[in-house]
Amino acid sequence: MNPVGNLAKARAHWVNRNTIAWVGADPNDIYRLHYSATGGINIDSTAGVQGGGFIPLTTVSGGLVQSVLERFPYLRGATAFRISPDLFTQIPGFLKGQLVLVQFDDDRPVDATSLQISGVLDDLFYFDGQLGARPFDRAVRFRLWAPTAQSVRLLIYDDPGGTVPVIYSMTENPPGVWETRLGDSAWFNRKYYLYEVKVYSREEGRLVTNLVTDPYSFGLSADSSKSLLVDFSSPLAKPALWKDAPKPHLASGADIVLYELHIRDFSISDETVPIGDRGKYTAFTHFFSRGMLHLWSLADSGLTHVHLLPSFDFTSVPELASEQVVPVIDPSWGPASPLQQAAIVDVRDRDGFNWGYDPYHYGVPEGSYSTAPSGLDRIREFRQMVESLHLIGLRVVMDVVYNHTASAGQDPFSVLDKVVPGYYYRLDRNGDFYANTCCPDTASEHRMFFKLMLDTLEIWAREYNLDGFRFDLMGFSFVDNLLEIKKALRAIDPTIYLYGEGWDFGEVADNSLGVNATQTNMAGTGIGTFSDRGRDALRGGGPHDRGHSLVENQGFINGLWYDDNSSSSLPRGERLQQLLDAGDLVKLALAATIKDYQFMDSHGQLVKGAELRYNGQPAGYAKDPPDVINYVSAHDNQTLFDINQYRIPMDATMDDRVRTNNLGIALVALAQGIPFFHAGDDILRSKSFDRNSYNSGDWFNRLDWSYQTNNFAVGLPQQLDNCGDWAVMTPFLLNPAIRPGFDAIYQAHLYFREMLQIRKSSPLFRLRTGQEVKQRLKFCNVGQSQQPALIVM
Repeated sequence: MNPVGNLAKARAHWVNRNTIAWVGADPNDIYRLHYSATGGINIDSTAGVQGGGFIPLTTVSGGLVQSVLERFPYLRGATAFRISPDLFTQIPGFLKGQLVLVQFDDDRPVDATSLQISGVLDDLFYFDGQLGARPFDRAVRFRLWAPTAQSVRLLIYDDPGGTVPVIYSMTENPPGVWETRLGDSAWFNRKYYLYEVKVYSREEGRLVTNLVTDPYSFGLSADSSKSLLVDFSSPLAKPALWKDAPKPHLASGADIVLYELHIRDFSISDETVPIGDRGKYTAFTHFFSRGMLHLWSLADSGLTHVHLLPSFDFTSVPELASEQVVPVIDPSWGPASPLQQAAIVDVRDRDGFNWGYDPYHYGVPEGSYSTAPSGLDRIREFRQMVESLHLIGLRVVMDVVYNHTASAGQDPFSVLDKVVPGYYYRLDRNGDFYANTCCPDTASEHRMFFKLMLDTLEIWAREYNLDGFRFDLMGFSFVDNLLEIKKALRAIDPTIYLYGEGWDFGEVADNSLGVNATQTNMAGTGIGTFSDRGRDALRGGGPHDRGHSLVENQGFINGLWYDDNSSSSLPRGERLQQLLDAGDLVKLALAATIKDYQFMDSHGQLVKGAELRYNGQPAGYAKDPPDVINYVSAHDNQTLFDINQYRIPMDATMDDRVRTNNLGIALVALAQGIPFFHAGDDILRSKSFDRNSYNSGDWFNRLDWSYQTNNFAVGLPQQLDNCGDWAVMTPFLLNPAIRPGFDAIYQAHLYFREMLQIRKSSPLFRLRTGQEVKQRLKFCNVGQSQQPALIVM
């Protein structure tokens, strides 16, 4: 046997109904598209192609047309092949089995590859109607988009633990939607279901039969094993006053102040919350708990929005509290002991904590935050949380993660890829999943994945009354996506605010696949992006600092030049220039990072924001203040308190440490643009130096609303992300003089409230347009003769 090609890879692309493209193919050879409904195609250089049938292809002189290259820019230079229009009616059948493009030299096969089919699916099978299980004419209409499936059956269960379903056939209707209508209204909120999908899997190299939940699930059983039929209008799904309590007033997006909070962190350690509600949505219904009183005080001072870390259904936490394991930690273990983190690592993925950036089902609340994950409780309790926050004057933002799912292929946590293999994800030139976002990268340029994004966002806005969305790694979607989302959500509520991470990297970098939703590209859209310019100038260094640089890279707020911690070998004059350059970036941040805002820099030059440099890029990129999210800490990387401990001189007093924290708070609060604070910024929150606490348990992520402790020096943080820095951390963790007590923590809290009050007190701190900023905002103490480390605005 002399096998030809690698059919596990997909180097060719079926881009629309009449065109196939293959980069590197010799246009002078002969090509055929081979197909088999049952799989089993084998290609041998001697025996030829065995199994299935084929259709001839015509090589297109001149390659791909411009409209195709605009959609698939990475196919520039590819050889293009045309399919005869006479065969168009057969294409849906071809797509339901194995597909192989074979290259022949005369009659001898010399190369072969499987095909990526997202383009042709978008061309032939886009569906703009409702999907999922919904009421229809006194019955339930089930619809599943699965154009490559050979059969789909519906399995109905009477309870979440059911093992013997009633099975119903489904009929495929154009365009690729499998449908049936069954039952009546009594099925809603009671019956559970799964789909049985028979489909060809390139990954497996064969037909597979997948038992899978609905990608358009609106409810789930515990641990997402089955989908639940949901009637959002049922009294069982709603709090008593649902939608009777008005949303807090918001006059303008420029008035927004954000506070990023993890649902479990909020209450898991709060002894004033009943034990059964700790770590749950229902904790927010206890208005006189310490945590709710804390949020209430911030709302009274000027906080407008709570940003909740992911609270859609994710994979990384067992949803039943009875199945969660609690790490055993001895309080006597020392402040720099490795034992605490070892105890947490021992139960990771079995305890109740994770940030939740591992999506499973986009349209359902996460079950581990519910007191009863099966049934309607998670829906009603999520709504209770939103209602409670609205009642104390706070709007609610949901952190959404549409750039990847937890897994794909035939993995147990895969959903989308079990329904339409290879469609929902972004594949490289070999047909392998891109995973630059950590997990399989989803493809918002594929029409039906974008529809899933838009449809589920509309559910959250309409059925859960949410007030905004923060997009994780937003740069992996495209400007057109975000603008369409903005239009649709503003039709539901004109005050909904959108923002996200506009970082530019991975397969989408530099507009490689289209105009992606990066900082620069989103300017002027009214959709905000996080600004790393001000963050790094204020803190010093950057998010990737390691080892000695954690101490050496002082920033504007923690002593660069003016309170040197003696860690740097640079001459003092160079340190001064570093400070002056950082001061220019801080001024730009105070002016909303607007690209054409003009001021005198530290070299005495009149510059615009875009002429300042940040890591080789233009520092200024925004058009208007709502384009920019100003922040100095977030869930990622070290907290504000922790990074400052590295950089403030060791002998600094606690008063000075609090003042350093306060300075960071003030510069964010008083800057033009949207201020964003990590929960606990106002109470000197520490994670004991953990740089990535996504799976570090309650111990390292603790919030103490009694203000007795800030959680500093509770052990060395988890080894995986931090062990290379343990030697640097240890002297700080062992120093009791830098552990704040109640007085320091409470003073920081009061200062934070005062900054919110000042921002709220005058529209001058909340200018709405870049033109207003340019007209009204001025800096003194500038140029070469300025007093260093002093900003006068």
